[in-house]
Amino acid sequence: MKKYCLTLAIAGVFALFTVRATTITENFSSDPLQNGWKIFGDATLFNWNTTNDNLEVTWDSTHPNSYFYHPLDTILTRYDDFSIEFDLFLNDAVSGNEPGKTGPLQIALGFQNFAVATNDNFMRGVYYPLSAPQGAINIVEFDYFPFGFYDFGGGDIFDVEPTTQPVFISTNGAFAPTVLIPYEFELPTNQLLHVSMCYMASNETMVVTVKTNGTLFYRAPDVVLTNVSNSLFTVTDNFHLDTVSVSSYSSEGDDFDSLLAHGTVGNITVTTPPPPVLNFTGNPTNTAWQGKFLSRSNWLYTLERTEDFGSWTDASDTMDGNATNLYLQDTNSPADKAFYRVRADRP
Repeated sequence: MKKYCLTLAIAGVFALFTVRATTITENFSSDPLQNGWKIFGDATLFNWNTTNDNLEVTWDSTHPNSYFYHPLDTILTRYDDFSIEFDLFLNDAVSGNEPGKTGPLQIALGFQNFAVATNDNFMRGVYYPLSAPQGAINIVEFDYFPFGFYDFGGGDIFDVEPTTQPVFISTNGAFAPTVLIPYEFELPTNQLLHVSMCYMASNETMVVTVKTNGTLFYRAPDVVLTNVSNSLFTVTDNFHLDTVSVSSYSSEGDDFDSLLAHGTVGNITVTTPPPPVLNFTGNPTNTAWQGKFLSRSNWLYTLERTEDFGSWTDASDTMDGNATNLYLQDTNSPADKAFYRVRADRP
């Protein structure tokens, strides 16, 4: 649960909620770890190149799940517009770097739920049925799978062609897309690529393009969450994302797939909607203390109160956001003093 807080004295002091940036940009001209980025897992897989102003990345499935990540300070769902673009330069990318694991794992950059992605049950290469969601859920990312194959014995070998695609995995394990063949496309090595991945909530569509020198090199087939031909998502399936990440996944729990790749990532731009609480002001009325702020649709809002900052209690009913000014009232405010904040939750 993400909380956006502002404390106001009951005496009626007005205050303005500070608008947070809705864009994360990183050109690696300075230390990214001093600019909000963090590392989870094996830090040796990520190296800031101070000469070339980029991030050197090793995607190695023999290492534990490892992320070069930045918190979003919001929660994204299927009802939000969001995008990520970045430069990608691959030196090499191969599967089969682990004995017997000849199928491909993916190079991955995109969005995750950090608490889920750092859980011990999170195994990206393992498929969990929808009836038992666990492991790798709450993901929207750009994936590239290099060539691989599966040896079923007796000379029966199934080739897996290189695949470039966006991937959605919902909170309950629904996937999109479900058919991989339209996304068969091999990314070149030793060539600078610019990848753009843009999700539009109005038509629930993800558009992915890859350019070289400003010229379109590849456009993946669009993924439409409500298109039954390429998605297991239903109208009730959702995802909750709070982190952007360059992700190196472990093959733990996966007996068939592996990956070893080297490359660089640069010029990352992440665009998200504005925060769910804007322009928060508060003052007493004749009958209650009232908070006013600009809300967003598909969020739930509750006014909270404390008298000593030791604990917070609900001071109002929970209300749906309406994409305009929302008013929350405490009709049982204390006689002495109190402080207030707004809690914003995603349904």
